[in-house]
Amino acid sequence: MSKGQPFSVRLEAATEKVVEAEARRTRRSKSAVVEAFTEETARTRRFPGIAFRGDDARRRAWVVGSGLDVWEISQMLEDFGSVEKLVADTHLSLAQARLAVAYRNAYLEEIDDLIADNRRPVDELRVLFPFIDVMEA
Repeated sequence: MSKGQPFSVRLEAATEKVVEAEARRTRRSKSAVVEAFTEETARTRRFPGIAFRGDDARRRAWVVGSGLDVWEISQMLEDFGSVEKLVADTHLSLAQARLAVAYRNAYLEEIDDLIADNRRPVDELRVLFPFIDVMEA
C-alpha cells in the first residue's frame, strides 16, 4: 500500500497519553500507532458488527456475537459450500455470515493468508513448531 500525504493532528492530552503508552508498549512510533488505530476504527465503522482482537502482531477481525474470527467463518464457508448450508448447520445467523463474506471480499488477501496459515500441512507444522503435538484427524 502506498502512503498518503502527511498532515498534522493535535490530540487531546488524554488521547495523546494513550497513544504514547501504546507506542512505548509496542515499540512503534506514535504515527504508526495512530495509523493502526485509525485503520481499525475505519474498518469497524465500514463494517458494523466487526471488531478486532489479538496481540499487535496478529490483530484479527471477528464477528461480534459469533465468537469467531472472519477467517474462521470464511474457512467454514469454503467447507460448507454455501452461506445457506453454513447458517443451517451452525450457530451463525445469516447477517453474521453475510458480514464475514463482505469483510473478506474487502480484505481478501488478509483473510486468505490467515486461512492458508490454518491449512498448513501437518509436516510443515511439525517443522515450524517442533515443541507441539499435532493431532491428526
